[in-house]
Amino acid sequence: MIPMPAKKKVPTKATAPKSVTKPAVVKKEKEEDGEQKSGKTFDLLRGFRDILSDDQGRWNLIRDTVRSMAEAYSFDRIELPILERSELFNRTIGKGTDIVEKEMYTFTDPSNRSVSLRPEATASAARAYISHGMLDRPQPVKMWYTGPMFRHDRPQAGRYRQFYQAGFESFGVNEPIVDAQLIVIGYQILRELGLDVKVQINSIGTTECRQAYLAELVAYFRQHRNKLSDEDKRRLQKNPLRILDSKEEVTRELLEGAPQILDWLDDKSKEHFMKVLEFLEEVEVPFVLNPYLVRGLDYYTHTVFEFVLADDEGAKAQVALGGGGRYDGLVELLGGRPETPGCGFALGIERISRALEAKGINPPERPQPQVFFAQLGDAARRIGLQLFEDFRQAKIPVAEAFGKNALKAQLDVANKLGVQFTLILGQKEVLDETIIIRDMESGAQEIVDVKKVVGLVKKKLRHEEGVDPIMQSPVEVA
Repeated sequence: MIPMPAKKKVPTKATAPKSVTKPAVVKKEKEEDGEQKSGKTFDLLRGFRDILSDDQGRWNLIRDTVRSMAEAYSFDRIELPILERSELFNRTIGKGTDIVEKEMYTFTDPSNRSVSLRPEATASAARAYISHGMLDRPQPVKMWYTGPMFRHDRPQAGRYRQFYQAGFESFGVNEPIVDAQLIVIGYQILRELGLDVKVQINSIGTTECRQAYLAELVAYFRQHRNKLSDEDKRRLQKNPLRILDSKEEVTRELLEGAPQILDWLDDKSKEHFMKVLEFLEEVEVPFVLNPYLVRGLDYYTHTVFEFVLADDEGAKAQVALGGGGRYDGLVELLGGRPETPGCGFALGIERISRALEAKGINPPERPQPQVFFAQLGDAARRIGLQLFEDFRQAKIPVAEAFGKNALKAQLDVANKLGVQFTLILGQKEVLDETIIIRDMESGAQEIVDVKKVVGLVKKKLRHEEGVDPIMQSPVEVA
């Protein structure tokens, strides 16, 4: 067993942890995928969703926090294509994995090439690193991205067939501090969002380490083969390491007595892992040793980790909000320079959003407009377009109801919105180059020069609120 940092006491034989697994299956109307019913409307494809305005506040909060952290740690943004050659994922993720065998959206394009919607983005990032000659730049090359991924998996709470991730990748340096820094970044993103998380961590060593370990693992499970599900028997035959990621209850119980990969690490792998843990202790990132954590992709080496909610620690099934690890052979596997190191992680935006919602963590409500523009006639509308731009530059949000013509109907909308002031522009005001400012609470009105209305309204709002109004895009009311 690898020696652990002095500050933490780790048992010489760790027990199998609670399964870090997928959430409960969502109740759905149709159990199986089917054809679109005849009719004029179209249903969403199973496993896909529309992200409506109710969720956008949390999503923007997550993306803004990710962007801020990336900039603070000098990661450069990269936009990666959604569609890649299928072989890119077959070669890197592993042909024996569920992702490649069951879950990828793969088809033949008009040029008779096998292409796939990306199931993850690390392979694409490594391809970009090679394609653009980034290995000749100062190392490490650090990049981050956000965007949709696609897997034809069984739809579940917090998991969809099109799902969004925010990822960080670092290429070119194999020092343990790189692993630790990436873990710190992911941990701090989740902490800044208000989530209490812990890091589950393990080392799977080098390919050579794993070969000796896998022989022992297979020998152990063959003794209990009659207890395994058909799926786990298949994993044991095709890709034995994947059995450590099994969600079968019987298999999880058998793991209690299974050999642990930490006992098969070579000295260099042990030293690398111990330094990673020491760095995490130094910055007080809480971690739990999980000797059965392997992640679901074949390209990982050495450190692997996941971020889980601390509140789930005693739960039967824990939900991973994200995870990653080191992949020192990935660039070489894709034809790049041999022994090019790499490390990275990705966070699941849907899962984080659900966790925020469950804890009642919501971004500040979008400020509502305090000014409404009521118009009578096309000439007033034309002037109104310029007024909207003037108010935008002054950072004063304005609402309107261009779909209504009658003044009474427009004032009804203004009352429902609860604005403080309504600007009324009719034919007479257009000719006089004036506009009416109506105080919606008192009903008092004053006629002012249209060219001075922005400054006057700004003063009135400052007087009413004691602060400058907050900018918001104009709101159209049907």
